[in-house]
Amino acid sequence: MDQPPDFEDHQYPNHVFKLKNALYGLKQAPRQWYERLSNFLLSHGYERGMIDKTLFIKKSNSEIILVQIYVDDIIFGTTQDSLCEEFVAAMKGEFEMSMMGELSFFLGLQVKQTKDGIFLCQSKYCKEILKKFEMESCKEASTHMPSSCYMDADAAGKGVDQTKYRGLIGFLLYLTTSRPDIMFAVCLCVRYQANPKESHFKAAKRILKYLKGTSIVGLWYPSQSLIHLIGYSDSDFAGCKLDRKSTSGTCTFLVQASSHGIARSKLV
Repeated sequence: MDQPPDFEDHQYPNHVFKLKNALYGLKQAPRQWYERLSNFLLSHGYERGMIDKTLFIKKSNSEIILVQIYVDDIIFGTTQDSLCEEFVAAMKGEFEMSMMGELSFFLGLQVKQTKDGIFLCQSKYCKEILKKFEMESCKEASTHMPSSCYMDADAAGKGVDQTKYRGLIGFLLYLTTSRPDIMFAVCLCVRYQANPKESHFKAAKRILKYLKGTSIVGLWYPSQSLIHLIGYSDSDFAGCKLDRKSTSGTCTFLVQASSHGIARSKLV
């Protein structure tokens, strides 16, 4: 070990400082940071989210500001500019904070904001997955799985690299953040992570082929239209041919109202 540049101690050239505590790397560091930040926001009239404890909400008459925290990154949005300016001033007065401008990219999510609405997608992340698994030049598939597909444990099948298969599943699971259309197929492949076979890996690659032709698909949130959330659920009792377990599922549609009635929005 050497003394860092510009911090040499000529009186003790062979000595270095002993580190007692490091902010990053300690398990309690994120907890302490979150506790200090949350106490600061709560003292300024913000309320912690009921489900997501890293979401803070403040209402002023009919206006609202939302603050989302991820470690030391903060995303905030508001219906009134004055609330935004008030939040920035309060944060800069308490912490060393720098403004990164309008949100365009966050944790693999690409955000495009216009007057008509907000579009979220993961096209860049999708292309990275295709490159990582050498599927950039693969043939595109029109669907994420064939209609006649039936997956089972395939006990007699040839095994594949478990680490590689799990890695692919992990990438696909994060992609479902903006791609609910692949959720069913991905969750079907998730079941066989303990002992994946070639048939399972082939099914997962079919999803990649589908993504190659639909990488720019995402979620569209219109700004002016009225939004309605419609949900459906169904159960297949004792439907599994292997262990006769039941399978339940839900399907949620976010639709927008127009002058011609209810129309399905682009995000479905």
